Amino acid sequence: MFRPLCLSLTSCCLLLPFTALHAEDWRYSLRAGAISAPRYSGSDERVVAPLVGGEIVSPYGLFLDSERGLGWAFDEDDFGLSVYIGASDVRKDRKTGYKGSDELNGMGSIKSRPVLGLDGSYHMGPLILGAEFEHALEKDDDDHDTGSSWNRLKLSISAPLYDGEHGKVVGSLNSQFGDGDYVRTWYGVSTTQASRSQFKVHDTHGGLISRGADLTWSLPIDEQWSVSTMLAVQYLVGDAAHSPIVERRMQASLAGRVVYTF
Repeated sequence: MFRPLCLSLTSCCLLLPFTALHAEDWRYSLRAGAISAPRYSGSDERVVAPLVGGEIVSPYGLFLDSERGLGWAFDEDDFGLSVYIGASDVRKDRKTGYKGSDELNGMGSIKSRPVLGLDGSYHMGPLILGAEFEHALEKDDDDHDTGSSWNRLKLSISAPLYDGEHGKVVGSLNSQFGDGDYVRTWYGVSTTQASRSQFKVHDTHGGLISRGADLTWSLPIDEQWSVSTMLAVQYLVGDAAHSPIVERRMQASLAGRVVYTF
């Protein structure tokens, strides 16, 4: 459910310079806020959930982030790059706390597994081109329908829309792509799943998953405190959009949080 937005928030980090390599000391940050988002990609049910996390950045670019995981980032002139290992999102086939939906009963739960990620950004004047690639690892005992290894790619173009005394507003357009295993895992319905659920069989292929846009407003309060709000919209297309589990193609999320850096 939250992975699309978390990934959007992660891509927004590409809009900021990777100051970790130039920092003289270790940097720590704590984040707290809330998010309103669909219960899963394609759902017309919504949930409001807390967003709590933090990040530790070393003077040498190494970081430990509650959203991305453990990684390393560097910035050279107009080019930035980060690599990390983290955890994939999950999807429950029952409504459990902030996760899952009873509508997916019988589909089986998609468990979290290790993810290898690569983020890159390139500045072209006021525009910032971004690319994010993730590879989820497969476990030997995972179910084929919900546990296959998959690859996902997100391409984005961003630009500042306002930068003044009332903070900074950044707009971004993006497209997301997945290989056959990714689309099948998150949007496909196998014969086995169809026999256990309310859905008909839905075969899928890799390709374009969605087109989207993000709008982020950030406001520094002082040297340590800042607040930010993000509106993220994704419009499902292709085999993802035609999946019987998709109740609404337009997926919108709204998140706000306070950040304390020290």
